[in-house]
Amino acid sequence: MAQQLITGQDITSYQRDGVVLVPGLFAQHVETLRAGVERNMAQPGPFASENQRDGETGRFFDDYCNWQRIPEFEQVARDPAIASAAAALMGSERVQLFHDHVLVKEPGTSMATPWHQDAPYYFVEGQHTLSFWVPLDPVREASLRCVAGSHRWEKDVLPTRWAKGDAFFDPEPYMPVPDPDAEGMAVVEYQMQPGDAVAFHFRTLHGARGNSSGSRRRAFSLRLVGDDARYVARPGPTSPPFPGHDMAPGQVLREDWFPVLQ
Repeated sequence: MAQQLITGQDITSYQRDGVVLVPGLFAQHVETLRAGVERNMAQPGPFASENQRDGETGRFFDDYCNWQRIPEFEQVARDPAIASAAAALMGSERVQLFHDHVLVKEPGTSMATPWHQDAPYYFVEGQHTLSFWVPLDPVREASLRCVAGSHRWEKDVLPTRWAKGDAFFDPEPYMPVPDPDAEGMAVVEYQMQPGDAVAFHFRTLHGARGNSSGSRRRAFSLRLVGDDARYVARPGPTSPPFPGHDMAPGQVLREDWFPVLQ
């Protein structure tokens, strides 16, 4: 069972660093997710983006919030073993689905995934938050990169638009986007096989290089929240936007939109 892959050391590492590698957690779902990604790319949703930036080469496709229309994504998201693993890492009894996210870098894609934290883009806050980042192809240089301990920083990092680089909100309450390599931060990255998973906190700073290899780099992310996660108002539109949700600050996310998985 997938939850048996979570060890006490994994939990300690996740709580301390905000990131941990769980080999093979999604191994039995690789072919299902590959089929779902192909369906997603053939039928993009309303939030799909090609992340086009002047001077960059290749194709960097991403899309999110498609589990309700792509059965392969819903099937994987509702696997009780995946929810159990997330609960163990977060230290939470309850697990809710926040959303899914697909990121595909075709061979020769030069654009990097910019350094960012997910939390400032979202309308949810709490210590019990977790993303699984799952490659569907072997990855080396194009793997996810995370800054250990950044989930405990006092200030959030300014959210920006990936293609344009402009700020989502007023920069005043946020810290500028750092350059972890230049600043000597503890960057964690892994060479991964299809079905391995990086689990990381919504406040963990992360990014990824472009894909200079001759192979595709397909990745599926599952965003989950736990016991203390609550709706929070941001100073502008969030990403994902979830228009018309009718939630108020301090509320648990509504279960008809964000189903309870455990």
